[in-house]
Amino acid sequence: MFTGIIEGTGTVQKIEKNGSNIDFTLSCDFANELKIDQSLAHNGCCLTVVEINGNQYKVTAIDETLEKTSLKHWQNGTEVNLERCLRFDGRLDGHIVQGHVDETALVTEIKNRDGSYFISFKMKENSDFLTVPQGSITVNGISLTVAESLDEAFSVAIIPYTWDFTNMKHLKVGDEVNLEFDIIGKYIAKLVNKGNAAYKI
Repeated sequence: MFTGIIEGTGTVQKIEKNGSNIDFTLSCDFANELKIDQSLAHNGCCLTVVEINGNQYKVTAIDETLEKTSLKHWQNGTEVNLERCLRFDGRLDGHIVQGHVDETALVTEIKNRDGSYFISFKMKENSDFLTVPQGSITVNGISLTVAESLDEAFSVAIIPYTWDFTNMKHLKVGDEVNLEFDIIGKYIAKLVNKGNAAYKI
């Protein structure tokens, strides 16, 4: 479990094909603090640390993860948002994040509003998920607040610190990002859809 508060960024150093899976080697400032079998969110996708070597560590993404997320676009040098799992001896600064990517979205617009940034995203057609104004959304692992909510689209406002500290500053129109929707909203949507299906019968 995570909070969506990015702890730092890592850099992809090596990409190795392993059957239908891919092994990613990344470097980060706290690699020496990691442990084998530890959960670590990468752009919002929970992956398990399988090897540590100095300031580098290795994780494996299975074929299903690659198909469902933007990890398939990683290259050597790609900067990745990182967050270690939640500790229950502190404050929950973001919102409850599972590290399970629901789907991806495409960046449609990036506006610089005198230091802050307004970014718009287009979701998949006929998406099973929804957003609400001022609701929570996780974009590339970052806990954000929905500024504008439309059918299959939404926008967020990024403060300068988040822009500078995460990989959001590298986004371009057309880039694919990972999304995890609010867990409570997902349960409500599931119940509503289930109720509607039962009513139609």
